[in-house]
Amino acid sequence: MTTTAQWTAPGDAGGAAGVADVVRRMRALAVRLPPSDGVAVFDRVYLSVTEEFARRLGRGRFPDGPEAAELAVLFAGRYLAAVEAADAPAPDGPDADGPRTGAPSTDEPGTDGPDTGAPDTDAPRAGGRVPACWQPLVRARADPAVHPLQFALAGITAHVGHDLALAVVDTCRATGRTPDAVAPDFVAVGAVLTAIEARVREELMPGPDLLERLDPLTHAVASWSLARARDGAWAAARLLWAIRDRREAYEQCARALDVSVGAMARAVLAPFPASAARGLPAQSSGSGTGAISS
Repeated sequence: MTTTAQWTAPGDAGGAAGVADVVRRMRALAVRLPPSDGVAVFDRVYLSVTEEFARRLGRGRFPDGPEAAELAVLFAGRYLAAVEAADAPAPDGPDADGPRTGAPSTDEPGTDGPDTGAPDTDAPRAGGRVPACWQPLVRARADPAVHPLQFALAGITAHVGHDLALAVVDTCRATGRTPDAVAPDFVAVGAVLTAIEARVREELMPGPDLLERLDPLTHAVASWSLARARDGAWAAARLLWAIRDRREAYEQCARALDVSVGAMARAVLAPFPASAARGLPAQSSGSGTGAISS
């Protein structure tokens, strides 16, 4: 049976221990992946911001600290499980010959366990297929014609456009709260996302001379908006929560969200023409952020 990648949060997902586990897994990826890997580019930026989030959490900077950590951990867990599913060995059995980044699962949710009366949120789980929203980045991760900024923007597109909405639903289920009650935590995670966007633009944005030559990158940077993506995720989360007891409608909406966000990520990753790509500076193998060397 085909399954989309799933992930289950640790028991202390809502506290510092859960955040520490996320940081540990991100660091492991940063060590294991080559610096030029597209996933590694996004991971390094996300890791640095998550480490700062953990420090602020430890200092009591968030009024709803444990609740904000719950959402942050469930949110990050979806990204981590998607990457771990992409890098896992091919399974034995009927799916062994199929690509690990194949089409989203068409299985009914919750078929591997007891029916609780609510639809499964399709949360990432090790050993499953990579969600459609993460497939473009996973497939293009070694393409030298793709700029590091594109890798980072594709990762943010997948993570915010798809994962954030479902992480809100995950958090509501885990804590017995409604989206309105989770809204302050959404704002706290939004601050983390703003920091990610700022770091991406600061560390990976090429100079104006390259932006003038590389039209696809110029278009991607100009048309991408974190605020719009975050607003869309919140609207999607509220919709999914409203139809959570309508199993078929919920699954169709969640799958459509996954596929549509995947299409946006694929557009962000449009490679440069060979002539333009030759003008790109080489990536610095020693950079901790994947920034472009001068």
